[in-house]
Amino acid sequence: MSDKNLFIYDGECPFCNHFAQLLELKSSLPEFEILDGRKNLPLLSKLYKQGYDLNKGAILLCNEKIMHGADAINLICSEIKEPSDSLLEVLRIIFISNKRSKFLFPFLLWGRRLSLTLKGKGWKPVSENSQFYWIYLINWIQIL
Repeated sequence: MSDKNLFIYDGECPFCNHFAQLLELKSSLPEFEILDGRKNLPLLSKLYKQGYDLNKGAILLCNEKIMHGADAINLICSEIKEPSDSLLEVLRIIFISNKRSKFLFPFLLWGRRLSLTLKGKGWKPVSENSQFYWIYLINWIQIL
C-alpha cells in the first residue's frame, strides 16, 4: 500500500470494531486511516452505487482502487509486517492467503450478522435512501 489508504468498517459489529482498533493501534501501517462507515452515510451511498455494500464486507480505498470484503482484508493482512499484537499476527497469518480469505470470509459475514442480531442492532441503511436497508432485510429474512 502506498500514500493514503482508507479502511471503512462497520462500527456496530464487535468483530469489525476490534479488528479496526487492532489495525489502528498495533499494525504499524503507514498512511492508514480508519473510518466507521455507519458515521459517514454520504460516502457509503456513493460506494453503494458503485457496487460496494458495507453489509457484505469492509471497504478499502487504496489510492484510486477500491477493494471490498475478502480482498480488502487480504490486502491489509499482506501489508502487516510486524504486528505488535498476537491476535493481529494470527489474523495476518490466516488472511495473508487470498484463497483462505475468500474461503473464510462468508463465515466472518455470518458471525457479523449473528452478533448484530444478538446485540439488537439492525443493519442500518448503507445509504441515505432507506430502500436499501429494507431490500437487504427482506433478503436476509428469506434466507432464514
